[in-house]
Amino acid sequence: MLIRCVVFAVALAGGSAHAQDEDIIVTATKRGDAVAQDLPIALNAYGEEDLRARNVEDLQSLSYAIPNVQLEDIGTARGIANFSIRGVGVSSSIASVDPAVGLFVDGLYVGVNAGALSDLFDVEGVEILRGPQGTLYGRNVTGGAVLVRTRGPSDVFEARGRVAIETGLNVIADAAISGPIAEGLLSGRLAIYHADDDGWFENDFDGSSFGANETNIYRGTLRLTPARDWEIILRAEQGYVDGDGPAGQNHAIHARDGFNFAIDNRGYARSEWEQLLLETNWRVPFGDGVITSITGWRTVEVPWAADIDSTSSFVFHTRVLNLHEQWSEELRYAGTFGPVGLTAGVFYLEQELTYIDERNFSPSFRRTGGGYGEFVSWAAFADADWRVSDTVTLSGGLRYTREEKDSWISRVRRAVDDLDGPGVIVTGEGVDGGSIDTRSLVYSDAPFNQQWDDLSPRVGVQWQPNADTNIYATWSRAFRGGGANFRTASLGLAPRAYDPEQQSTFEIGWKQDFNAGRGRLNTALFHNEIEDMQRETNQADAISGVQQIVLNAGDATIWGGEIEARYAVNDNWTLSAHAGYVEGEYDRITEDLNGDLVINAADYALEIPRLAPWTYGVAVDYVALLAVGTLNARVSYNHRDAAFYNDNNLGRLAEVDMVDAHLSWAPGDERWRVSLYGENLLNEATWGGDTVLPATAAFGFSGGARPTFSPLNKGRVFGVELRVRY
Repeated sequence: MLIRCVVFAVALAGGSAHAQDEDIIVTATKRGDAVAQDLPIALNAYGEEDLRARNVEDLQSLSYAIPNVQLEDIGTARGIANFSIRGVGVSSSIASVDPAVGLFVDGLYVGVNAGALSDLFDVEGVEILRGPQGTLYGRNVTGGAVLVRTRGPSDVFEARGRVAIETGLNVIADAAISGPIAEGLLSGRLAIYHADDDGWFENDFDGSSFGANETNIYRGTLRLTPARDWEIILRAEQGYVDGDGPAGQNHAIHARDGFNFAIDNRGYARSEWEQLLLETNWRVPFGDGVITSITGWRTVEVPWAADIDSTSSFVFHTRVLNLHEQWSEELRYAGTFGPVGLTAGVFYLEQELTYIDERNFSPSFRRTGGGYGEFVSWAAFADADWRVSDTVTLSGGLRYTREEKDSWISRVRRAVDDLDGPGVIVTGEGVDGGSIDTRSLVYSDAPFNQQWDDLSPRVGVQWQPNADTNIYATWSRAFRGGGANFRTASLGLAPRAYDPEQQSTFEIGWKQDFNAGRGRLNTALFHNEIEDMQRETNQADAISGVQQIVLNAGDATIWGGEIEARYAVNDNWTLSAHAGYVEGEYDRITEDLNGDLVINAADYALEIPRLAPWTYGVAVDYVALLAVGTLNARVSYNHRDAAFYNDNNLGRLAEVDMVDAHLSWAPGDERWRVSLYGENLLNEATWGGDTVLPATAAFGFSGGARPTFSPLNKGRVFGVELRVRY
């Protein structure tokens, strides 16, 4: 409690940006560049220098730095995003489960969680929008949206490079070269990234180093300006990740406060993706506006394998293959007509998903299941701001969405020799030196054909009595797509579909600069009402190991608030702080959540998963302009309360206190910079998940703690980095 009081005291002492910081430019409104502080949105934006000072290597690096925000993977397999904002998110490695927080890279919507998380490099900025963003960004943004902008081609020649060495041993290197190809007409950029991690952990089973991982990413960008009012940008990216499976800790065997684990199956985690993005911007005289077209294509293959029992015996091993391909098109117009700013457009998304789940309970006893889906979504949207007076702006928007999903599912069955039957799912050839056994993968279960229509409105009012004050109130509605569960583990349960989740949110916010810009204070309060809340019940099962049933559990209310502050004490020292509180409860329950086969008071007493009540942190930044260069230092402390991981409240993620530090020096021309940094200096043990397993001796149960599959994250990491630019 003392720490919370200190956080609020520091927060109330200042603001979220100081005089030496330039106003951060964002693209959240899809109307070109805007100043973040002027928008009626609760958001966090990070430019290149801020990302560097925070040692941001991927989006997970920001998980503890923002109130009520968790940007993490599930731990089961590297790269599967399980983002949660304000208590709205997912805890699933099932590819058919739609995300609740949308990820957009250079305007391209990433359609599934699998393979969504990769290392960040050559990035211009990251924006995290808190709360529903359905009007402008569409479906599956009930929690919020994460926008990543990579660097584009430059008009003059430039070259950048970075080498970092971290404990592990982990060696990271990236480089970029950019400049004009045909002066005034064509410019280009080429960026490459390589990371080779020997593994941070030690497997007690055989004493081997564990957690090895290699990442390679290649990105090329061309920018064509054939006329003054035309800009065409082509982006191409290819990436490959290959490494060990999860370091699964079984809490019936190993304590929760350490990094010990012993598994006999090393597993693997791979991702391979390719994507193309064509962006066209045409400036037109009509409303002094811009017509933008963003055409995107992305394919990703994510095979992974894990020792789910997390013991030194062959009890429950699994292999999974995700194959996903998507194509999308967004065509929009943004312009201004006197006091009215308008954004309007249409959007189309087509996806194809194959998911294969193999469960191995002995070398000769395998069960295989999965699903195949074809999904189509299209939408039309409009959003407008009307500046009624010099101080008051009214806003409103509406998005209509039509979504269609066709799914074919095979329950997890024991493999059989009979190949008769329609629709055998493709094999995962080449996975772990072989192929997943798909002899039982026929679409023998009833197919699902689902369609929905949705209207996502937004209304708001903004009052700016002076240049330093921004007070706003908004009401918005968004939805998360329904679907069918591609992972049906028990033959005793028929595959089932579920409907969309609807969320209505009321938010009020106040953004305030003061003391000639040296201080900034941002606050927001929100109230979410969720209808047909999608839950993934995660329960131990003696036959299938773990049963995961995706269903509409009922209605819930989540509410809370955030405060962020920063103050420049002088030209050298800056103090910053943030705090967030979130609370929720079920209002109506329509499905059994705790596995006792009845809906009663015990279900209503359960807490909503991933709902950490308190998140808060403080940071101190120091900069000194010396005769020979610039010295920068940063120390931060961030806290997150414990939270339940699954719906029956048996799995639990512990509270975390995260301390990070960064020290860098650059000469006067800043052509190079050397940095020393430390992450998780308290060596806190954290987990991607906490799945409860059957309470049997085979899973390590001896009458004490329940067996779990709890994938460990890295602990303390030290690093040294050199950046150069020309």
